[in-house]
Amino acid sequence: MFPLLTLITFLPLLGGVILLFIPKENKKAIKTTALAVSFASLVLSLAMYALFQNGVPGFQFEEKANWIPSLGVSYHLGVDGVGMPMVLLTTLLSFLAILYSWIIEERTKEYFALFLLLETGMTGVFVALDFVLFYVFWEVSLVPMYFIIGVWGGPRREYAAIKFFLYTLVGSLLMLLAILAMYFKTAPHYTFDMVEMVNRQPYSKLPHLWQVLVFWFFYVGFAIKVPAFPFHTWLPDAHVEAPTAGSVILAGVLLKMGGYGFVRVSLPMMPVGFSTYAGIIAVIALISIVYGSLVAMAQTDLKKLVAYSSVGHMGFVMLGLAALNTDGVSGAVLQMFSHGCITGALFFLVGIVYERAHHRQIARFGGLGAQMPRYYGFFMFMGLASLGLPSLSGFIAEFLVLRGSFTAFTLYAGIAITGIVITAAYILWTIQRMFLGPLKEEYRKFPDMNRLEVACLAPLMFVILLVGIYPAAVLNAISGTVKNLLSAAGLPL
Repeated sequence: MFPLLTLITFLPLLGGVILLFIPKENKKAIKTTALAVSFASLVLSLAMYALFQNGVPGFQFEEKANWIPSLGVSYHLGVDGVGMPMVLLTTLLSFLAILYSWIIEERTKEYFALFLLLETGMTGVFVALDFVLFYVFWEVSLVPMYFIIGVWGGPRREYAAIKFFLYTLVGSLLMLLAILAMYFKTAPHYTFDMVEMVNRQPYSKLPHLWQVLVFWFFYVGFAIKVPAFPFHTWLPDAHVEAPTAGSVILAGVLLKMGGYGFVRVSLPMMPVGFSTYAGIIAVIALISIVYGSLVAMAQTDLKKLVAYSSVGHMGFVMLGLAALNTDGVSGAVLQMFSHGCITGALFFLVGIVYERAHHRQIARFGGLGAQMPRYYGFFMFMGLASLGLPSLSGFIAEFLVLRGSFTAFTLYAGIAITGIVITAAYILWTIQRMFLGPLKEEYRKFPDMNRLEVACLAPLMFVILLVGIYPAAVLNAISGTVKNLLSAAGLPL
């Protein structure tokens, strides 16, 4: 079988190795090579999407080989309707982030090599079907982002990078303990294979206290990445200090690894624990939605506003997962895909205006709509997508989450709607302050978006509109897999 997933995953790593042999003075060759390799990975992921068969149970494009047979470790890759959209999102945003990074002139070689390593780590998380492989990719994605923030970030980059690293490392260690606890219950034929673990259900063989601990260890490990309240405090610092492309990847892909972990690990492997504590998870999700939206409204820094909006939007992901039904979980996965595109685009837009103004204070802007009409149009489009305007991807994702959560938690669904109202308020208020009114003198010579910036945002606009008008383009694959997961776990559809 053609090793499609291996190529998608490891082509960026190969590109990073090639960059090591290009002289650092030849910046154009470095940038061109990184862009070409990332584009090749994107093309392969589009081929995977085209060949993917909706409704087929199990995993597709599987690749499996013994890795460390004495420990039950295998090289096992595969995607289903949950992993496939995440791979597509990762390769798309990585390519666009590298394209935008053409403006990077400082330590160019190291920057693009780290970015390609990061792409391999993130993609690997979404295709790995062995816990050791999954954990290796999970940790690999942590290191490049630490350096991207710490070297190319803002004035407080060291603090933000260390905080990001420590938070996620604590979550990773708790997750490792949970993996080992389940591994030792697969005796006598020990295995780290996720598919076999789902069949053997080692979690259910643990003593009750250990079952509770394992469930919550996984929860904390994934919730820090989401990030869910109260583990969200690393996110605004990391976003504000990260370079623009780093913020795009952080919000667009890295946060999705946490939500994906719940769908890939917690839901199929510990359905009893998930259903037992679903109410608590839903309450935490509601706090994330309302609190994240209110704090976003209070921000004066545009980048912090977008960062805190992610807390609220990812709260809808957790609420949909807690509903434990087809609509809720499918909506949660679609929300991850949609949020990755919308928020990635918003961070591009923040970076574009910062390159011109060298500040992000919303109150200092005004009247930019007349001076930068293309920028105004893109910002309006992405803002409306973020607040959930019908016919854009954010609407259908949040609609499915609310429909699923209304069945499971009627009151919670009603409270969650307030988050949408608050989101609309701060998005429209931001647009009013930045783009309407008289143009301030200091912005009269601002150039509008150039071709590079338009090229970074146009594909995301197309995807957001396509999924909003024709959600079946992604939703058919997601719903089929979610139904199979819930059915196998003995949960209601």
